[in-house]
Amino acid sequence: MVKRLLQEIKEYKFAAIFTPVFMILEVAMEMLIPLLIADLVDKGVEAGNLSEIYRIGGLMLICAVIGLLGGVLGAVYGSKASAGLAKNLRKKMFENIQTFSFENIDKFSTAGLVTRLTTDVTNVQNAFVMILRMGFRAPVTVIVAMVLSFRINARLASVFLVAMVVILTVMAFILTKTRPLFEILMKKYDALNASVQENVTGIRVVKAYVREAYEKTKFRNGSEGIYKASTTAEKMIAFAMPINTFVIYACIVLISWFGAHFIVIDGTLTTGELVSFFSYCMNILMSLMFFAMIFIMVTLSVASAERIYEVLEEETTITNGPNPVYEVPDGSIEFKDVVFGYNKTAERPVLDHINLKINSGETIGVIGGTGSAKTTLVSMISRLYDVNEGEVVVGGINVKNYDVETIRNQVSVVLQNNVLFSGTIADNLRWGDKNATDEEVKRAAKLACADEFIERFPDGYNTYIEQGGTNVSGGQRQRLCIARALLKKPKILILDDSTSAVDTATDANIRRAFREEIPNTTKLIIAQRISSVMDADRIIVMDDGKLNDFGTHEELLARNEIYKEIFEQQTGAGSGDFDKQTEGGED
Repeated sequence: MVKRLLQEIKEYKFAAIFTPVFMILEVAMEMLIPLLIADLVDKGVEAGNLSEIYRIGGLMLICAVIGLLGGVLGAVYGSKASAGLAKNLRKKMFENIQTFSFENIDKFSTAGLVTRLTTDVTNVQNAFVMILRMGFRAPVTVIVAMVLSFRINARLASVFLVAMVVILTVMAFILTKTRPLFEILMKKYDALNASVQENVTGIRVVKAYVREAYEKTKFRNGSEGIYKASTTAEKMIAFAMPINTFVIYACIVLISWFGAHFIVIDGTLTTGELVSFFSYCMNILMSLMFFAMIFIMVTLSVASAERIYEVLEEETTITNGPNPVYEVPDGSIEFKDVVFGYNKTAERPVLDHINLKINSGETIGVIGGTGSAKTTLVSMISRLYDVNEGEVVVGGINVKNYDVETIRNQVSVVLQNNVLFSGTIADNLRWGDKNATDEEVKRAAKLACADEFIERFPDGYNTYIEQGGTNVSGGQRQRLCIARALLKKPKILILDDSTSAVDTATDANIRRAFREEIPNTTKLIIAQRISSVMDADRIIVMDDGKLNDFGTHEELLARNEIYKEIFEQQTGAGSGDFDKQTEGGED
């Protein structure tokens, strides 16, 4: 996992290398200063040698300046390397997310992906810069200071060994206890983000149903969960600092006690050496405290790193075959004994042995009750999902044999949720074809009956659309999305209940335009209104994931109870009134 994440350091690897180099330079200078202090005391102060004091003082100043330079450069390069790693991780994660199929997206919640791209990456960034700087500085400081301390007086330096064992044992214990807590904490962040996302996305529904108090309570509960999980982990981590502080002061007391004994009684230690010993003591024990800080950051970032790694290593479930086909011959569609379920282990599939054949250029209506798998059926055509069993054939070729981008360019889908992006109307329409001319944009808008309201705007096609299309109505959003789909010039056009917000007259005009202007495009229209599909060439009746019937309006009205019931409920007519209801065709 660590190796995979570090691969994203890329162009910042030299900054990552230089950071520990400069930190080691800073440490080297800091380790020289106590030795110079010892000489300053013994050879300068106690001997009364002023020239020696000046000489050693000058060397100490040079060491301090070089150490300062090393520390500053280490901080600069460390920040550059860690920020660069964070940038590349976010970029790589986002790029990989763009390749995900709907099945992959279902595995990771939207809120979870947002948390991974933000909070988790920030945690890893902070841990990385801490490791680059303190992770190299602290061990080098400890090793060098320990060596020099043992060189001065081995018996006195043994105090540090006991201190290190105590501190490392405490940190190891806390690490094992807090890591699971931080994993729980990140999941609670996901839940909180999901709550915020739902609230902001559905703010109109929240206000319409006066549910602000409920949403506040839900957010408060989510925030409280994060607070409790965080404080539980932090309480355990909080023990690290006071224990470290206690060990530091205990070491100072012991060094003072035994140091005085070695100077006065044994005579094996000089005053200058004791002074330098105190410096090394502080260096060693402060480095151990840095270890504790690193340990805290690493503990928090391990859970985040694992979540980032999951996204980076996730492979899309929909990929090109060995020799993909890059051209779709026509818009014919065939379902051959198709079985599909979102959960492959479920007892019942969502689509159950579907057999269906649609000719190129046909207009096909799809109707059925809520949950009858109408949307799931058409999702198979453009490989938004792959079938579990059987095959879906487009243009005489299994969709799995097409290049994914090719099949999706030739199968244009207007989904139930009409999404517009911030930008002008023209920008939004050109999502269908970024190179479309102004004339092509206007023609697509006319086919979708969107030109009539676009031209009423003062800025026309340059009218700015707010994020989510909040400054246009639901029906206008639907028509813009249809126009966007038409700009792709697809061989298959799927409208998934995408005219539900327009009036019946406009709905009829859109269908008439489709029939007259794009006769060679296969059109699948999922609708709840019987009037939206009754003039289709043939109509699919779905019921509980099964193909209940397939035929013309007249045939289904004569033989299919589900279709007949829907027709009678929506028109208020009995079967005997059929001729009267269908006379005249269009609305």
